[in-house]
Amino acid sequence: MTTIHKRTCHICEANCGVLVELDGRKVVSIKGNPDNPLSRGHICPKATAIADLQDDPDRLRTPMKRVGNNWQALSWDAAFSEIAEKLVALQGDGARAAFYRGNPGAHDYALSTQSGHLQRAVGARGTFSASTLDQIPHHYVQYQMYGHVSLAAVPDIDRSQLIVILGGNPAASNGSLWTVPDFKKRVKEMQARGGKLVVVDPRQTETAKLADAWHPIKPGSDTALLIGILQCILAGGDDLREGLAEITDSSWTRIKPMVDGFILADLAEYCGVDEATIRSLAADLNDGRPSAIYGRMGVSVCEFGGLNQWLIQIINMATGNLDRAGGTMFPEPLMDLVAHVGKGGIKTVETARGTLPSVMSEIPTIAFADELTRDDEQRIRSLFVIAGNPVLSAPDGRATERALEGLDLMVAMDMHITETTRHAHYILPPCGPLEKDHYTFFFGPLSVRNFGSYSAPAFEMEEGAKADWEIAAELAGAIMAAKGEAMPNLPTPREVLDGMLRSSPAGMSLAEVEAQHDGVDLGPLKPCITQRIMTDDKLINAASDELIEECARFAQRMAETPAHSLSLIGRRHVRSNNSWLHNSKRLVKGPDRCTLMINPDDAAARGIEHGDLVTIASRVGAVETSAEVTDDMMQGVVSLPHGWGHNREGMSWQTAAEHAGVSINDLTDPQRYDRLTGNAVLNGTPVDVALAKEYARVAEPAE
Repeated sequence: MTTIHKRTCHICEANCGVLVELDGRKVVSIKGNPDNPLSRGHICPKATAIADLQDDPDRLRTPMKRVGNNWQALSWDAAFSEIAEKLVALQGDGARAAFYRGNPGAHDYALSTQSGHLQRAVGARGTFSASTLDQIPHHYVQYQMYGHVSLAAVPDIDRSQLIVILGGNPAASNGSLWTVPDFKKRVKEMQARGGKLVVVDPRQTETAKLADAWHPIKPGSDTALLIGILQCILAGGDDLREGLAEITDSSWTRIKPMVDGFILADLAEYCGVDEATIRSLAADLNDGRPSAIYGRMGVSVCEFGGLNQWLIQIINMATGNLDRAGGTMFPEPLMDLVAHVGKGGIKTVETARGTLPSVMSEIPTIAFADELTRDDEQRIRSLFVIAGNPVLSAPDGRATERALEGLDLMVAMDMHITETTRHAHYILPPCGPLEKDHYTFFFGPLSVRNFGSYSAPAFEMEEGAKADWEIAAELAGAIMAAKGEAMPNLPTPREVLDGMLRSSPAGMSLAEVEAQHDGVDLGPLKPCITQRIMTDDKLINAASDELIEECARFAQRMAETPAHSLSLIGRRHVRSNNSWLHNSKRLVKGPDRCTLMINPDDAAARGIEHGDLVTIASRVGAVETSAEVTDDMMQGVVSLPHGWGHNREGMSWQTAAEHAGVSINDLTDPQRYDRLTGNAVLNGTPVDVALAKEYARVAEPAE
């Protein structure tokens, strides 16, 4: 007899409700939960990977210690003791320790409540994470304007009449920094009520194919488009609507003179979007209907990512669509994470690369390899990696690999021996996902509805297994003991969550939330900016000196002659999520998805035909993969997917190795970054593409 377990899918930011049919510990099926008010029965193929992750034959079940090139199993007590002893010895020698956090940790609320204790026990002087590879521009702008790094305004798609998406592909990602499950159906509902979706992207993405209009744009040039749109909107005056004018500081008046200093024709030429289209986009956004403009990866992982995200906020303000139903709104979820965590901040950090920006006290990951190899007492000698794979995620992955080889102690918390963790001295594997509880912790503040949902474990842990938070807490205790210090009594994750829920506006206990298996729906988003804003003066800080100066720097960049090489951009597929789902046989089956998309004219100019093996070369490296000749790419731009490159030796995930692909980050350049935020530049990498020599077709003999 089977049972049905209701839970939230933890794979991506959509947080869809799922029905997991179980026969004991065996997963019989995973389907969408039609009674979940957020996802409404929708799931994507990634949800089926929960079963593959739980039952993965390649998943580690016990701590592992690397001895030379071999791995040996050991007990938890032995692993914790050895790590603590080695770390304390290194600390006594003055060795610097650091942390690297990957994005799966953001989907584990319990780990999030405990990992800071481990970091303090380790004495880590430096935190790196995937955040500075994709999203720090959002946090920078949110702090500058609204006073909190996590206070985000998201498109209210359920009531909007127009959404313009720049460099985002929610049809594949289910939303990124925008929790929007069932995106395709929500778009169709918007179109059915007379609304429109417009996509601006160098590739005709899955989202663009749903849209009413697709406008190709040169990679890295979105700043010109955004300035052009804003210039057109402000041409009739810069008065803000009632309700926004009263809570916006005087720096708003600096914006119109700034954008008026540009010539629209020059902006259009720079970005490749014609003047008429720019004027039309501005008019549509400013015609009084509830509208929103949203930008994600394509406008974040470029040289002017921080400036782009600021311009997007300013356009939503200028059109009166910030904090408006159908525009962009600030969620008020069941558990108000924004009110319970610090505001964050913006400062600088000294690195081997020199002075870099530091948002949320993070060191930009562009400096990761440099900090591991610097030739002074500040070299990182101990590294703790939590669910991260920077060899595939960070720019110049080969340099990262070489840097990891020089560590005195590397400890990884991971389910597999990956491209990164193969360099660890110890790997501490957590239990499977269905053995853990789940809460919509980081994604409630990004959701299209005010919502919260708790999922109990589907079944008990296997004997000897530990959850991520238990590993972090017990290792912290072992390190403290090795120092001769007592570990303080800390609340459990459930206790922390219960306290946060009770002190949030809804005031529910965890037990009350747990009893509602379909989640707790507090309804659609509501205007609330006057209650949410957290700047010191309780005003929107519209235009900082740094942002005005960055706009001037962009004007200088426009005057430079661009390189004539092709521009490389990334992409994501609905059956993938960075590197950590590629060991799921359900998801990687089918045609090869790690191909180089290339426009037919660019292919013909290089003698490349569909399916040919090609070499892609950048300043830092070269890879080979097959060509996918397609009209979906604008001319002058090529695309590789993110997260592949499982062609290194010594890994445990065999399915991933059988579908290895190549890593786009063996081509991206750590010397390129956003000067405001320190975010890596992963899009618009200059590359050359040619038919691979060993695959060159023999020319037909002349007649």
